[in-house]
Amino acid sequence: MIKIAILGDIGSGKSYVANKFGYPVFSADNEVNKIYKKNKLCFNKLKKKLPKYIFSFPINKKELSAAIINNENNLKKINKIVHPIVRKKMKNFFKKNKNKKIVILDIPLFVENKMNNKSYKLVFVEANKREIQKRLKKRKNYKKEIVDKLKKFQLSLITKRRISQYIIKNDFKNSSIKKKIKMIKKAIL
Repeated sequence: MIKIAILGDIGSGKSYVANKFGYPVFSADNEVNKIYKKNKLCFNKLKKKLPKYIFSFPINKKELSAAIINNENNLKKINKIVHPIVRKKMKNFFKKNKNKKIVILDIPLFVENKMNNKSYKLVFVEANKREIQKRLKKRKNYKKEIVDKLKKFQLSLITKRRISQYIIKNDFKNSSIKKKIKMIKKAIL
C-alpha cells in the first residue's frame, strides 16, 4: 500500500486535491468532527481539562474556539486529548483499506505530529495567498485569530514544500489539478 500525505497551507485546497486522487482518503478534519459529535469520553476529558470553556455535548466548536483564542496552551491540551483518538481511527482506516494500491492522508498537522516516515509520499499543495484568503473568508466558522494561532503550531510552508516529493500548484481549476495528479500517480506506480 502506497501512502500519500497531502501537505499545504490552511485553505490551499488540500482536501479538494486529496479527493481528486480517486483512492480512499483519510481526512483528519472529518474524523475530528465525528469525534466532537459522537465521542462522549472525549467530551468528558475536554470538559475536565477546560471547564471554563467546554459545556455542551456534542462539543461546540465555538466553545473550543473561545478556549484557543483565550489561551493558545489550550490548543495543546485539546490536541493531547483528540490526536490519540484520530491516530487510532487512522490505524483502522489502514486495516480497512489494506488491499488498496494507494491511500491518501489529508492530515493538517501530519509532519508536525511526527507521523511522517520514509515510506510516505508527500504532496505539497501550493496556492496563491489572495485566493486562500478569499476561500477562508467563505468558510462559515472562519476566525482569523484561530487560523493565526493554528499557523503557529505548523512548520513553515517553505519547509513543507522542501520535504515534499511532489508539488501541485492549485489554481482552483479542475483540469490542471487532474493532469498533475495523473503525473504523480504515474511516477509513484
